[in-house]
Amino acid sequence: MLRNMRKAGQTVVGKAIATIFFGALIVSFAIWGIGDIFRATPASTVAEVGDTTITVNQTRNAYTNELQRLGRQFRTVISPEQARAFGLDQQVVNNLVTDAVLAEKAREMGLSVSDQLVAASIVNNPAFKGADGQFNRALFEQALRNVNLSEAGFVQEQRSAMARLHLAEAVAGNINVPLAAREALNRYSTERRAAAYLLLTAAMAADVPAPTAEQLQTFFNERKSAFRAPEYRAVTAMSLDAAALAKPDTVSEADARARYEQQKAKYGSPERRTIQQITFPSQAEAEAAANKLKEGATFESIAAERNVSPQDLELGTFTRAEMLDQAVAEAAFSLEQGAASAPIAGRFGPVLLRVTQIQPEAVRPFEEVAAALRQEVASERAQGQIERIHDEIEDLRAGAKPLADIAKEKGLTLVQVPAVDANGLDKAGKPVNLPETNAVVKAAFASDIGVDNEALRTGTGYVWYDVTGIEASREKNLDEVRDQVATQWREDQVAQRLAEKARGLTERLEKGEAIEAVAQEAGATVKTATDLARNAAKDDLTAEAVNRIFAVPVGKAGHASNGPDARAVFKVTSATVPPLVTSTQQAQNAENQLRTGIGDDLINQYIAQVRQDLGVTINQQALRQATGGEL
Repeated sequence: MLRNMRKAGQTVVGKAIATIFFGALIVSFAIWGIGDIFRATPASTVAEVGDTTITVNQTRNAYTNELQRLGRQFRTVISPEQARAFGLDQQVVNNLVTDAVLAEKAREMGLSVSDQLVAASIVNNPAFKGADGQFNRALFEQALRNVNLSEAGFVQEQRSAMARLHLAEAVAGNINVPLAAREALNRYSTERRAAAYLLLTAAMAADVPAPTAEQLQTFFNERKSAFRAPEYRAVTAMSLDAAALAKPDTVSEADARARYEQQKAKYGSPERRTIQQITFPSQAEAEAAANKLKEGATFESIAAERNVSPQDLELGTFTRAEMLDQAVAEAAFSLEQGAASAPIAGRFGPVLLRVTQIQPEAVRPFEEVAAALRQEVASERAQGQIERIHDEIEDLRAGAKPLADIAKEKGLTLVQVPAVDANGLDKAGKPVNLPETNAVVKAAFASDIGVDNEALRTGTGYVWYDVTGIEASREKNLDEVRDQVATQWREDQVAQRLAEKARGLTERLEKGEAIEAVAQEAGATVKTATDLARNAAKDDLTAEAVNRIFAVPVGKAGHASNGPDARAVFKVTSATVPPLVTSTQQAQNAENQLRTGIGDDLINQYIAQVRQDLGVTINQQALRQATGGEL
């Protein structure tokens, strides 16, 4: 949590920060005033924390921002129902309560952050520095607009966030991790085990007779929900993107060749040259050195006269584009290998050059990539038409024109799926073919028949969709799924028999019988697994079976599932733990991991106690109003 709080200065609050010049920012503190965005009195209160109230508007804004963030992260539409199922509403209000708890405690303790510290945190945030490394006020103002904050409101939030962070760091900012904890983590992460084992397979379960009608019906009745038909929806979708609008045939060869020259590095390796350079304080001295070269002097002797060491003589190996001084680049890439240049007026004074090695370019010819280049140029041109066509389609939609007619008029592809479930599968269990399938399916299941849905924004355009039919989820009868039920019944019987057999073999091993004798009687082969690590499969043992081996003491036996139709019976033969060497990077990383975990626990306990001391009340009805659960 402490690490997350530090990151807060780089996110919604922090990302709206660094573009005011330091002096201007300090002056503006005196004239801004604060609270201009917090003056509105909400109709109701979602939570009260001591003397602090969390309003419906504050909660709604935080909830909306989190929904949008998750939508961008997963490139999908998250419906209010899904958000509530994930507990997003409770998570948002708990985060707001936590901030309020720390802010209340900071005020109670008299903690404050000076204008200078707030200003420093703002101007030192790299997110708001321009290409020149200086503060850029335009970036700052754009960030504030993106999060709907004024300067004064932002400064107040930043000041409060810094005070909360200082309090949290005082609680858990510099924790000494006990050696015992580091040794325990070292033991858990580095312990290695060995075991002798045998595998029981489905073939060892003996013949499983076919189920009787009564057995099959009973098995089905106990598991009806597993065989239930899901809800299906009929969906029509139409996409608009640059690829659909692009017309590569309209791109001229000249335009394609121009793009080729710009992007040659994309299609292979450009020419590279290894260059030596001697600099001179004046053009006259450079001319004199050039004349000496013409008279037979070597490049090395000229360098020695200038006290240029062999190391300093080497400028490096570059492509033409990598060289900063274009005059030097032009001269260097016009020389023959081994040749020295005439004096060149470089950016940093006169120079003489010599090319010692040339690596020729290895680039695919234009003809091989012409089609891709035309498609690329055409797609870029088409991208500029997206918003115009989007607006035209929205006008047609507003006039109640069907998607099929719009697609025909605009020359776009219409996709009609007669049935898709919430997982994007048709009735045969195969994935459906829709544009932006995951996003469209989720959005369709959050919509209804006849709803005028908003177009979904994609990375390259838009997708419009309509729900044209709904087939409700229903229980299937046994006749519809008889084969599936019979297969699952048999698998269940095999698993039960293998588990029973494994328990019997394990008991015999525990009584001292040799694993070889037990395996021979079971018709299995004894195998040995060494260097086993937690949570990792090894050889033909699954991670689940390996973890079970770590749960049994050395010298003891056990058994575990080993995949869908097998079971492992084992005896642990050894366990080794390397000593903890505290000076290694791995040990330092582990210590930092523990420090973070302990710090989070301390902060959570501290917040829980302060919440109890201050008193926290949450109005669930107002929370539902803020998050769209109740109008």
